[in-house]
Amino acid sequence: MTQTNPSGFTAHIQSVVPDGTRSALIQQVLPQLLRTLPDIAQALRSTSVSEAGSANSFGDNQLNVDVLAENIIRSTVAQCPSIVAASSEEDPNETSTIGENVTEKEQYTIAFDPLDGSSIIGPNWTVGTIIGIWDGQTAISETETPRQKQIAAILGVLGPRTTAVVAIRVPGGTPTCFEVSVANNEINIIRPSVQLQLQTKTRYFAPANLRAAQENPKYLELINHYISQKYTLRYSGGLVPDIFHALVKGHGVYISPITSSSPAKLRRLYELTPIALVIECAGGAAVDSADGTDILDRPVRHTDERGGLVCGNRDEVDIVRSKLLT
Repeated sequence: MTQTNPSGFTAHIQSVVPDGTRSALIQQVLPQLLRTLPDIAQALRSTSVSEAGSANSFGDNQLNVDVLAENIIRSTVAQCPSIVAASSEEDPNETSTIGENVTEKEQYTIAFDPLDGSSIIGPNWTVGTIIGIWDGQTAISETETPRQKQIAAILGVLGPRTTAVVAIRVPGGTPTCFEVSVANNEINIIRPSVQLQLQTKTRYFAPANLRAAQENPKYLELINHYISQKYTLRYSGGLVPDIFHALVKGHGVYISPITSSSPAKLRRLYELTPIALVIECAGGAAVDSADGTDILDRPVRHTDERGGLVCGNRDEVDIVRSKLLT
């Protein structure tokens, strides 16, 4: 297997974690997970999208490409000794992979959405893969928060190019968010620092579930605010491409409200917490649209916990708080 360029990807991670630590994370876990992305992208390009004839444990109908992406990541997990447990949106039963004679000093759990964007994959729009990486043998806890346990996240973007935004925040290290390309088994740094900016020429908004504005006057007022202030609409219906757009442009706010007829759909473990880590490491904020609390400050107690999402530039999230949540 071709090794990651030590002067680029590996060296960048080594510069933000405490010296001499996290060698398995740097040399195995992150690069092996990132190298699954081109395989998933190729599977999408060479496979007709159809119903798989099955449903996941949540009762959601599966597409054949959901199953393909799931199997690709599971195969990688099986080859990475430091990943000792895993669960996904397609198979939310957190399964231990610890063998009888495991001696790994570093132990990680991953929680992932293998293919985010099933609703827009038919028209061939950009979709993605979301992976959260957690310290220890489980991502579930009654007391410890994602801010304490989740130490890295990958936002894989499967479009014309195969890229990923990686966030790392380990105890004693420097939080970082950067973009890589993954091609021909090589991982190369595209942008060593991905940051949401305070001042940008154009301001963007992505309003999910716009139909909720019909029953929620505050959401309608918020939408009218964006229109009157001449924000630019950028919304695809896919969580990954909409978040990635803000990270590329340096500005954006994503709003997924919760109403009586539109309950929370985004799963905290597989979508909200990894995205929140990425956004925070990029200098932004990510809160639950139900109550405005920081997503990373509440423990994930089971795999089917769901929530709403407001994320993006901190000043934009504050505007949503003031107009939607008060």
